[in-house]
Amino acid sequence: MSVEINVEYKGNLRCTSTHCPSRMTLETDAPTDNGGKGEFFSPTDLVAAAFGSCIMTIMGLVAERGGIDLKGTKISVTKEMAAAPLRRIENLKTTITFPKSLKLSDQDRKKLENTVTMCPVKQSLHPDIKVETKFVY
Repeated sequence: MSVEINVEYKGNLRCTSTHCPSRMTLETDAPTDNGGKGEFFSPTDLVAAAFGSCIMTIMGLVAERGGIDLKGTKISVTKEMAAAPLRRIENLKTTITFPKSLKLSDQDRKKLENTVTMCPVKQSLHPDIKVETKFVY
């Protein structure tokens, strides 16, 4: 499957990306520590957002198959950048918080925890990017 995304440079370190199938757009800006205004997601912020969304989507698929309602589950991803030798994402610290009312068996917890490694975004990350994941039940 392929999906076309078109990106247009708007000037001042900002871009508009268009998801061709839906025509939805989003804007990016360079972060303040890299010359931008930091008023929108940066491209590396989108990697963190994609990682969190991907985990949640895969968890949702697994949960639906098992009759589990994950509504209210939240994922927080903190992106840490390295400056040297090259500017790059160094670490994605991820906390997955399930609603207190959700009672999961040990087997269900294990299935949901395994989704982090099944996430296609995780599989696409460079192996030097550290991924730390914490589960809060």
